[in-house]
Amino acid sequence: QVQLVESGGGSVQSGGSLRLSCAASGFTFSSFSSSCMAWVRQAPGKGLEWVSSISGVSSTYYASSVRGRFTISRDVAENTLYLQMNSLKPEDTAIYFCATDATFGCVPKTSWRFRGQGIQVTVSS
Repeated sequence: QVQLVESGGGSVQSGGSLRLSCAASGFTFSSFSSSCMAWVRQAPGKGLEWVSSISGVSSTYYASSVRGRFTISRDVAENTLYLQMNSLKPEDTAIYFCATDATFGCVPKTSWRFRGQGIQVTVSS
């Protein structure tokens, strides 16, 4: 069973930066390195929003709302997914989730087979 544990959230002022981490374990039929990994978020009172994905060949994809400010990456040796968030805005305030289907396919979506417990990011103006 895939397990995902996020860390690195917190509170920051507008224009600041944070780096989220997601420790992944339990991959069986697929590997962490070959699986599409994603970040999704849920703002207060709103539904889930897809933020970014990284494919098994390290292609990266971003929602238009974060493109140019956020960078997704992974450390295969550490089985860890990252989201570097720069130039943060109050509208980035949300609970951020690490997610995967543990498959190669990489489509922007909000529903994933495996998702972490989430980490709070708060951006004040």
